[in-house]
Amino acid sequence: MTRSAHVDSFARDHLPPRQQWPKLIFGLPELLYPEQLNCAHELLDATAARLGGDRRCLVTDSVTWTYADLLRHTNRIANVLVRDLGLVPGNRVLMRGTNNPWQVACWLAVLKAGGVVVSTMPLLRAGELRPVIEAAQPSLAICDVGLADELVAAGTGGAAIVPVGGGGADDMTVRAASRPDSFAAVPTAADDVALIAFTSGTTGRPKGCMHFHRDVLAIADTFSSHVLRPHCDSLFVASPPMAFTYGLGGMLVFPLRVGAASLLPEKTAPPLLAEAIARHRATAVFTAPTAYRAMLRLPGVALDSLEHCVSAGEHLPAATWEAWREATGQRIIDGIGATEMLHIFISASADEVRPGSTGRAVPGFRARVVDDDGQPVADGDVGRLQVQGPVGCRYLSDERQLEYVRDGWNVTGDSYVRDEDGYYWYQARTDDMIISSGYNIAGPEVEGALLRHPDVAEAAVVGVPDEDRGTVVKAFVVLAADTEASAVSARLLQDFVKHQIAPYKYPRVIEFVEALPRTSSGKVQRFRLREQVR
Repeated sequence: MTRSAHVDSFARDHLPPRQQWPKLIFGLPELLYPEQLNCAHELLDATAARLGGDRRCLVTDSVTWTYADLLRHTNRIANVLVRDLGLVPGNRVLMRGTNNPWQVACWLAVLKAGGVVVSTMPLLRAGELRPVIEAAQPSLAICDVGLADELVAAGTGGAAIVPVGGGGADDMTVRAASRPDSFAAVPTAADDVALIAFTSGTTGRPKGCMHFHRDVLAIADTFSSHVLRPHCDSLFVASPPMAFTYGLGGMLVFPLRVGAASLLPEKTAPPLLAEAIARHRATAVFTAPTAYRAMLRLPGVALDSLEHCVSAGEHLPAATWEAWREATGQRIIDGIGATEMLHIFISASADEVRPGSTGRAVPGFRARVVDDDGQPVADGDVGRLQVQGPVGCRYLSDERQLEYVRDGWNVTGDSYVRDEDGYYWYQARTDDMIISSGYNIAGPEVEGALLRHPDVAEAAVVGVPDEDRGTVVKAFVVLAADTEASAVSARLLQDFVKHQIAPYKYPRVIEFVEALPRTSSGKVQRFRLREQVR
C-alpha cells in the first residue's frame, strides 16, 4: 500500500489483514493508475478541463447544470466541509439523500476533501441506519431535509447533521453560496479508501465494503468502457439510488468519466422512469428486470431514444429479454455485479448478447466455476462462481471476509454454468439451489417459467421442507391486475410451468401474495420467504 493522505486512519486501520484480500489483477493498461489519485478530481476537474465546462452534466425537470456549474458547487461545498466543519482527510461522512444535483456535488466534495463517503439508502429506517453508523463511525452527516427524521431517530454518535434543501442558515446550499469557487483536491493515494458501501441486506446483517479511489475509476475503465461503450453525448438515467453501487456507476461514475450527462428524475417507479426517458430522450438506462417488465406493460410510452439498456441486481429472465427486444428493438445488456466488487464483472455488449446468459468476464476480470472444494469444474457443469479483477472484497471489520474471499478469489455466492464459448449461465444463488428427491432445481429457472405466464406480475421461489421429498419447490406469486387468486389459477400455473421446463421442477406449492419482500435497492429478500415457511 502507498503512503496515505488520510490524517484520520480509521478506514485503513479497519481493512482486513492483507492476506485475507483477494488477488487483484491489473491486466489492462488503463488500470495502471498513478500512486496519487483523487477519483473526484479525475471524474470532474479533469473531465471539465479535457472536454470543456460548458457541457451539460446534470439534468432534472427544472434545472440543468453544466460541468462548470457542478465544479463550482462541488468546490464551494468542499470549502464548507474543511473550513467550516473541520473535516480532515479520512473522516467518514454519512450521506442520505435522493438522486439530485446537490447530492452529486456533496459526494464529489467529500472525496475532493479527502473524506470517505458512507452513502445510505433513502428508504432505510432508524433501526437499519443504526448498525451502519455504529460500524462506520461518521464524523459528519449530510442529509436531505425530507429524510432527516429517521437519521435523528437513529442517532449519529455525535456527528453533526448538515441539512440539504431546507433553506436555513445551516443548510449546505446556503453555506456554500458564499464560499470560494476553487478548491485543490487532497492528493489521496490511489489505495486510500474513498467509500464504504453497505450491502443491501438480502441475507440479513449488512456488511460494509471498502473501496479505494482507484476502484471508482476501474469500474468505468472496465465495464463502462469495454461493454457499455458510451459517448460524450450520452444521457444516462438510473432507477437505483446512488447509495446502491449499481446506481452510483450508472448515474455518476460512468457519465462523468466520458463527459456525458445524467438525468436525475425525482422519482423512478417504472411508469415515471419511462416517462422521464421519453421526455428527455435519455440514451442509457440502468434498472432491474422488474422495472423492464413493468415498463413493457405501459401503453404508448416512447422509448426509441435508448441506445443502452442495462440490467443487474437480479437475474434477467430470457422471457423478459425477448419481450423487451420485441417491443423496443433494444437488446438488454445483462450483468452480474456485487457491492463487494463495486459494479458489474460479467456481462456482454449488445451485439454479443446471448439471451438468458449473463455474458462473459468483463475485460479486466477473470472468472471460473468451481466445486465445493474450490476446484474448477468442466464447462457445462454447475458450480460456484469465483472472480478476480482490479477491485475486490475488503469488508469493514467483519469476520465474513473469510467467507467471501478464498484462495485469493472473490466467492460471489452464485451457482453458474460456463459454456465452451466462455459465456456464463446463471443457475441460482448458492442458497437458492433446491434439492428435491435428488434433483437439483434452480429457483430462478422456475421463476422465469412462471413469469412467462401473462397472469404473473412477479414471482419468487424457495425450497420448503417435505416429509417425502426432503424439499419441494414453493412459489410466491404476485398476480397481474384483475387476475383472481384461486386453487384453479394455481393449478393452471403449475401445468403451465410443466410445459415450460422439466416437470419435476414445477412448484408443488403456490402462495399468492400482494407483494414480495424487497430490500431498499429492490432485491427480493428470499431469506424472509424462507423464514415464513420454517
